[in-house]
Amino acid sequence: MRAVAINIGANTNEPGFRGPVFPDGTFEYIPIPESEPTTERVPTYGDLAPALDTPIPDSLRETPVHLDPEFPEYPYCEQYTYGDEHGVKAGPLSELSAGDMLLFYATLTVDGEAEWLPPEWGAFMIGHFVLAADPVTPEAGVVPESERAYFENNAHTKRDPPDARVLVRGNPEQSRLYEAAVALSSPAGGTEANDIVTEVSADSGRGPWWRRPLRFDDHATARLRERLP
Repeated sequence: MRAVAINIGANTNEPGFRGPVFPDGTFEYIPIPESEPTTERVPTYGDLAPALDTPIPDSLRETPVHLDPEFPEYPYCEQYTYGDEHGVKAGPLSELSAGDMLLFYATLTVDGEAEWLPPEWGAFMIGHFVLAADPVTPEAGVVPESERAYFENNAHTKRDPPDARVLVRGNPEQSRLYEAAVALSSPAGGTEANDIVTEVSADSGRGPWWRRPLRFDDHATARLRERLP
């Protein structure tokens, strides 16, 4: 079993704020805005607001969201799916196979104090998929007919035109959005990677590691799974 962890979710660039993480590890996942035209109406930040404790600015309430990845535990989601149009993520994801792991991490604003939390903000694992099948690599964004039922609610298939270079679906019995976040930043600060990054993953932890895909080989994935909720 191999694994790749990728960055997702709201940040200080899009839409201008991060989701929070609290001293007990609970957090809120907030997606980024939808940046492309869609073939149908997609949820807005205002639609998500009743399910969130994080205040949504009035200026964003009508802004559509790019609800990707999908977690069935989250509003307006149906299955565990993820798609990506960017080669920096699509490349390593397309190399995974059924049974491998796709993990999701987000930068979150720290709300409160605890020894394990960095000041101000940090990067945290918030969920994962165990792949139910090999990744799908659509031709010109078009999903093969045999796979369409799995991905019809994914944000990339709703874009006009569809643009996913890779689509991944998780095994519903082995995939989940976490209830408690797992830190990737050290308590010293958000930009300082902890041992999951520097010793378990293949990343050096130097530079803006919190924006890069993190790779884990078979042995590293086994070690990582011991740290996951």
